[in-house]
Parts: sequence; structure tokens; C-alpha cells
Amino acid sequence: MRHRRKVPELGRPADQRRALLRSLATELIRHGQIKTTLIRAKAVRKEVDKMVTLAKNGSLAARRQAIGYLYDKDLVHALFANVQDRYGNRQGGYTRIVRTKRRRGDNAEMAIIELI
Repeated sequence: MRHRRKVPELGRPADQRRALLRSLATELIRHGQIKTTLIRAKAVRKEVDKMVTLAKNGSLAARRQAIGYLYDKDLVHALFANVQDRYGNRQGGYTRIVRTKRRRGDNAEMAIIELI
């Protein structure tokens, strides 16, 4: 049963799962879009939305939280500098998930997650 589970386990222990989500969020913010499995895309959507919300806040505490989560410090500074122009009047929903063809090897559902 999956009562009160907010993030799927993704077949990994907790520390590896946290590291996977951090790296996916970092690369999504760096490149604007990434191709991954559908379950991973749905899990990383929440983390990226949190980072964009922190960047919209723009306070020193929010900047420190983002630096503590994302792997690239320069990327955090770029995110905080550009977020007001891009998402200033948007109240949420900063990412879009588009389903694509299934993966050939194991028939996993694939998706492209991108920043709007």
C-alpha cells in the first residue's frame, strides 16, 4: 500500500533517491528540458516547482536553501536573476510533462519534462 507516500520510491534507497531527484532538478534547470521516465518526471516536477518558488521569493534564506539543494552554485545565481522576467505573474505550474514513445529496452513509459 502507498498510504501517505508523497514521492514514489523509484526502486532506490532514500539517500540515492534524494540524490537522483537533486541531479534531475539541477539538469532540468540548466538545460530547460530533459528526457526521463514518466515516474521520475512526475517526482522531479515537485522539486523544480519548489526551486522556482524559492527564486521568486528572492530572499537570502531562499537563496541559501536553493544552494543547499541544487548541485551548481552558479546555476542558482542565474535562476534567481532570471526568474522574475520569466515567471513573475505565474502562480504555479512551472513545468510541463509531455509523454513520448516507450523505451525500447524495457518498454518503460518515457516523458520529456520542460520548464514553461
